Amino acid sequence: MPRVFLSPSTQEGNYYVNGGTEEQYMNLLCDQVIPYLIASGISYTRNDPNQSAAAAIRQANAGTYGLYVAMHSNAAPEGQYGTKRGCDVFYYRYSQNSRRAAELFAANLRLIYPLPQKVRIVPTETLGEVARTRAPAVLLEIGYHDNVSDANWIKENLPRIAWAIADGIAQFFAVPLAQPQQPQSARVDITSGTLNIRSRPSLSSLVLASAPDGAALTVVGTLEGWYVVHYGSVIGYAASRFVKLA
Repeated sequence: MPRVFLSPSTQEGNYYVNGGTEEQYMNLLCDQVIPYLIASGISYTRNDPNQSAAAAIRQANAGTYGLYVAMHSNAAPEGQYGTKRGCDVFYYRYSQNSRRAAELFAANLRLIYPLPQKVRIVPTETLGEVARTRAPAVLLEIGYHDNVSDANWIKENLPRIAWAIADGIAQFFAVPLAQPQQPQSARVDITSGTLNIRSRPSLSSLVLASAPDGAALTVVGTLEGWYVVHYGSVIGYAASRFVKLA
């Protein structure tokens, strides 16, 4: 099962030029990313907004994740406030997977940011949330919150930015992105044997659990030919033709 660590900004002292803070809006953004992940069968852990970035790194490094995604907005250097625009996606210079993730996120941001030529990927060896994580990591600087145009764009486009991030995560893990939906009760509907709950939407993927006929499921996502289901404590993919919605 794909697993991602989400680290929206904890910088409550970074104020948007049009009101609010970086911590506030990056956490609102993360709120809108998560339903896509649930619907797509991607497991996640989220940092605590009261902790530091260093604590988030330690928390992530204590677990097993396939990707670490830090979400921030940027600010121009002192003396240049309000003069810069753009999105930077930082990746660890020595990690091919980190760069691959950065390219996926940047490609999606170019589809929605009003100045696509100002979306770039940037190698780093020093940013802790990129260089000190066990998992491949990216740090997204989504616009400049000291620039009125960028700050307005962030606030007005949280759903589109959330899609760009969620789709980048799904592409990285090579799973389809599903639209968020309300959980639905369902039951296994087979004539013999058991229904395999798999780690990915593929008949060749790992079987996480097997559910007998009539077993209760909760469907949280719909893909072509597959449902993302909760079966007890197991989250995985089940062939939709063997699942009957309540």
